[in-house]
Amino acid sequence: MTEKALAGKTVLMSGGSRGIGLAIALRAAADGANIALLAKTDSPHPKLEGTVHTAAAAIEAAGGHALPIVGDVRNDDDIAEAVLKTQGAFGGIDIVINNASVIDLSGSVDLSAKKYDLMQEVNVRGTFMLSRAAIPHLTHSTNPHILSLSPPLNLSPRWLGAHTGYTMAKYGMTMATLGMASEFAGAGIAANTLWPRTTIATAAVQYSLGGDRMMAVSRTPEIYADAAYEVITKPAREYTGQTLIVEDVLEAAGITDFARYAAVPGTPDAALFPDVFLD
Repeated sequence: MTEKALAGKTVLMSGGSRGIGLAIALRAAADGANIALLAKTDSPHPKLEGTVHTAAAAIEAAGGHALPIVGDVRNDDDIAEAVLKTQGAFGGIDIVINNASVIDLSGSVDLSAKKYDLMQEVNVRGTFMLSRAAIPHLTHSTNPHILSLSPPLNLSPRWLGAHTGYTMAKYGMTMATLGMASEFAGAGIAANTLWPRTTIATAAVQYSLGGDRMMAVSRTPEIYADAAYEVITKPAREYTGQTLIVEDVLEAAGITDFARYAAVPGTPDAALFPDVFLD
């Protein structure tokens, strides 16, 4: 991997106003990348920090070029407009990052139909449609990548039955990505997924998994960002069709000390909370 491997490259990301998506965007921005964010948060949310506009400002401050696009990955017109705006602003698309995702760990009886539909529409359909819309542009890139933030397909009953609605939605993201890896291998477009071994200190963990106690035993989004950077700078024709684990990617890159990624400095690895879907 060369220094500033993403200089001049263009990333189209779903979401990215905060958390893992923003951390990935800032890591790419440090190379001087162009980052287009398709996100809904136009104005401040009462509970969630950041908007697509504050994210764009942070990207610019980090050395990148930002294009904030207010839109919903569930809306086909918004996706089409995002792709056209990204192409128009930066002259192409090199990387698609499927970051937007909805989480609800309710059991099947308790999960509302509305939330079931939302998870399917954002996680699965959004991943498929955004990736598909970018394919004609990715074919012109010298190193095109699709990266989805979703887990390996672990068919253990432990995970299939833990939160069936959410499991289906996250596995759907992975299946869409692996399918495209196979379908577009001949065009040289890489498509991979990436998932962490521990929980990550984000709003989703704060509000859906266990509040401050869970945040304290998580890692920072920067560990995900550093691993994503390693993935999307790999040669696309050689590095595709994989369900990758954050820590494995970093270890393969020679990073074995993860202490700096602890949300609470000094927290030993053994005390961190394991994420879902990994045995």
